[in-house]
Amino acid sequence: MLSDRPTKLVPPVLARMAAWSGCLILVGVVVYFIVQAIARLAFVALPVAIALLLTALLFPLTNALRGAGMRPIYATWITMLVALAVLGGTGWLVGARAGEEFPNLVEQVQETARSVQEWLIQGPLHLEQTQITGYVDEIAAMLNAQRTAITGTVLSAGAVAVEVLASIVLLLFVTFFLLKDGDRIWGWFLKAFGGVAPRVDRAGRAAWATLSHYVQGTVAVAAVHGLIMGIVLAGMGVPLWAPLAVLIFFASFIPIVGIFFAGTIATLVTLGAKGLVYALIFLGILIVEQQLENHVLQPLIVGRALNFHPLAIILVLSVGGILAGIAGAAVAVPVAAVIYRALPELRHQPPALPPGHDPTAEAPPPPSPSPEPSDRDEPPARDDHPSDRDDPSGRVPERG
Repeated sequence: MLSDRPTKLVPPVLARMAAWSGCLILVGVVVYFIVQAIARLAFVALPVAIALLLTALLFPLTNALRGAGMRPIYATWITMLVALAVLGGTGWLVGARAGEEFPNLVEQVQETARSVQEWLIQGPLHLEQTQITGYVDEIAAMLNAQRTAITGTVLSAGAVAVEVLASIVLLLFVTFFLLKDGDRIWGWFLKAFGGVAPRVDRAGRAAWATLSHYVQGTVAVAAVHGLIMGIVLAGMGVPLWAPLAVLIFFASFIPIVGIFFAGTIATLVTLGAKGLVYALIFLGILIVEQQLENHVLQPLIVGRALNFHPLAIILVLSVGGILAGIAGAAVAVPVAAVIYRALPELRHQPPALPPGHDPTAEAPPPPSPSPEPSDRDEPPARDDHPSDRDDPSGRVPERG
C-alpha cells in the first residue's frame, strides 16, 4: 500500500513528462561529451570526415575500374592520381590567371574610382573635393590600423602550417585505405555488434547511400553553378574570372551561406572592375541562376537524398558553424542527412535471415563485390530409395 501511494499522487501525464525529461537529459549529456571529445580530437576527426566525403565522391571511379577486372590496389592508385591531377590542374589554372590578371584588376579599379569621384563631384550630390579626400583618408587610416592585426593573423597561420600538412597527409591515407579496403573495414566493424549486426549493417548501408548521393549530387550542382558564373564573368571581361568561378564552386558546398559569400565577393570585384551597370547585371544573373538551381537542379539531383526543409538546413548550418566554424558548416548538412536516414533502419527489426547466414561476411559499403559461389547453388541431394518413388500406393516397402 505504501509503495503505490507516491505513484498515485503523481498524474500519469506528469510521470510521462518526467520520464521523457530524464531520457532527454541523459541523451544531452552523452551528446555533449561526444562533441567535446570530437572537438579535442579535431586534428583527427576533421581529416577523417573529409576523407569520407572524398571516398563517397571517388568511389564510383574505383568501383568501375575494379569491375573492369583491375586489382583493388591499382584501381585505388589510379583514382587517387586522377583526383590529385584534377586538383593540381585547377590550382595551376587559378594561380596563373590570378598572376596575369591582378595588375589589370588594379588598373580597372583605379579607373572606376576616378569615374565615381567625378560623378560625386559633378553629379546630383555636388560633393567637394575636400570631402571626398577626407573619406578616402579615413578608409586608408582604417586599413592601416588593421594592418598589424592582418599581419599577425598571417604569421599565426604560418605557425600551423605543419599541422595543416599533417592533416592533409592523414586525409590522403584515410581516403586511400577506405577506397581500397572499405569492405574489409566495414566487416571488421560489424563484428563488434554481435546479434544486432544486421540492423547496424542496414543503417550503415542507408547512411552510405545517402552520403554518396548527396556528395556526388552536390559536386555536380556546384560544377554547373561555377561553370555558368565563370562564363558570365569571362563574357563581361571581369579580371580574375577563373579564381572567382572556383570560389563559387567551393562555396556551393555550404548551402545558402556559401553562395551568398562568394556572390558578394564576385559582385564587388565586378563593381570595382566594370562599374555599377555590369555589377547589377551580374547580380541579376546570379539571382536567377541561383533560383533555377534551388528549384530545378537541387530537387532533381540532391533532393531525393536530403529532402530537408530550408529552415532545417539553416538550423543545422548554424549549429555546425557554432561548433566547428566553416568546416562544421560544410559537413553539418551531410552529417544530419546521414543520421536522419540511418536512425529508422536502427529502430526497425531486420528481416529474417536464412540459416547459416553471417551478416558480418557481407560486403559493406563502399565496395560491393559480387558474392562468391557457395554450395547453396547446388541442387539438394535426396536419399530417397527408388522404390519410394515407384510405388504408386505410397507404402514404404521394407528394405532387406
